[in-house]
Amino acid sequence: MELTVKQEGEFQYIDEGSGEVLLLLHGLFGALSNWEGVIKGFSDNYRVVIPLMPIYEMPLSKAGVSGLSDFISEFVKLKNLSNLTLLGNSLGGHVGLVYTLRNPGKVKRIVLTGSSGLFEDSMGGTFPKRGNYGFVEERTKHTFYDPNVATKELVDEVFDITNSNSKCLRIISIAKSAQRHNMSKDITTIDKPTLLVWGLNDTITPPIVAHEFNRLLKNSELHFIDKCGHAPMMEHPEEFNRILAKYLAEHP
Repeated sequence: MELTVKQEGEFQYIDEGSGEVLLLLHGLFGALSNWEGVIKGFSDNYRVVIPLMPIYEMPLSKAGVSGLSDFISEFVKLKNLSNLTLLGNSLGGHVGLVYTLRNPGKVKRIVLTGSSGLFEDSMGGTFPKRGNYGFVEERTKHTFYDPNVATKELVDEVFDITNSNSKCLRIISIAKSAQRHNMSKDITTIDKPTLLVWGLNDTITPPIVAHEFNRLLKNSELHFIDKCGHAPMMEHPEEFNRILAKYLAEHP
């Protein structure tokens, strides 16, 4: 599927379909293409909107979870979006939770998958070493239960990112911000219907993290996908879409 990326001011984004808005947020090493399965599965009946977060370009002074939430807020305002179903993977889930706390009137439902915000083992606990392709390849494959999901194209993309000093500085800043910003006390006030979809074999945000989100988010429902790592919507797109479609139908 060829994705059409639009540009408006400083924002790059995908905007497919029409109807109720699904706003999708990618992770730290993520990309718009991470959500390709959701676009395919839902753009016939929903408006699927995916902003590209400026993880590698934003000013260092703003490179953190709070700054990214501000960016999403500006994007939502620009596009005049409301009544959002907010889906976030990894860092995207964390940013989405902060956005929800700051803008509760804009969010109708939340979907978290492999979200940070409580605990995450970023890149397996070690920051990727510059110039070491083998290390980057191993850590990228570590994201998935099936290492073959980490294609050479994906590994090359992560390798290029880690070889840029300016990008690495921002990644470090954002990763440290996410680790410092534990949301265990804050999210108990969120009462939005929340779907948790987790890989049973996620080693970055393990199943215990999903159970803790389920305990703290008072209106949440948890589903696990077996033989699945940190990005269920990439590794098992059909099963992810089935769970999501059922949840959306049950929470209109």
